[in-house]
Amino acid sequence: MSKIAQAFAGKKAFIPFVTCGDPDLETTANIVRAMEEAGADLIELGIPFSDPTAEGPVIQAANVRALSGGVTTDKIFAFVKELRKDVKVPLVFMTYANVVYSYGTERFVKRCVEVGIDGIILPDVPYEEKEEFAPTCRAQGVDFISLIAPTSEDRIAMIASEAEGFLYIVSSLGVTGTRSEIKTDLGAIMEQVRKSAKVPCAIGFGISNPEQATRMAAVSDGAIVGSAIVRIIAEHGREAAPYVKEYVKAMKDAVSKA
Repeated sequence: MSKIAQAFAGKKAFIPFVTCGDPDLETTANIVRAMEEAGADLIELGIPFSDPTAEGPVIQAANVRALSGGVTTDKIFAFVKELRKDVKVPLVFMTYANVVYSYGTERFVKRCVEVGIDGIILPDVPYEEKEEFAPTCRAQGVDFISLIAPTSEDRIAMIASEAEGFLYIVSSLGVTGTRSEIKTDLGAIMEQVRKSAKVPCAIGFGISNPEQATRMAAVSDGAIVGSAIVRIIAEHGREAAPYVKEYVKAMKDAVSKA
């Protein structure tokens, strides 16, 4: 069983996201450790990019802050290597195709293995183009995590049947960001996914409070939260870790109730 599969074994998973280097890598390290202590089952690490097309204003602003602070992909690899000395929870990178391309796909994936990254999510790579990345990941034992959106419709079975690690179910159309309510018929999407997927499925995009987290985890295997956490970091800066810890603990408790 892969490390990612273990994160879902026998429980509903809570998956928080953080942008690496916002406001600096030392703070990100404190936040990741706080998230693990608070019960996060798997953590998404965002590698900042100058044009993050899937992101709403909150995470876009975090990307700008991180890049302005001089964060690079190499610095993030070194940072993860250091984290791995004591952080045991599965870690996955969330970034964009361009970041991986410009680094060199094979070189990027090899570095992921060296530093202990378990999976990669590239939200701007459609299913039809995943072969540019997935075989390299597979050869190195890194899960290339697929996304299913409300618009995937007739491709859901195909995407689900080939999914690795876990399936990222996008709850709403549009970009990331907190939403007061999630209106997508996720029950119908999940029903289709369950028929074909051999891996766990977690729902993300728009989840911000414990009630939403419980509801999303009730129809899936877990909940993913990004913007709500990034907003806490924007508010508290270098002092954010204890606030993030408190939030993650509340969300993990909510997901466990599902």
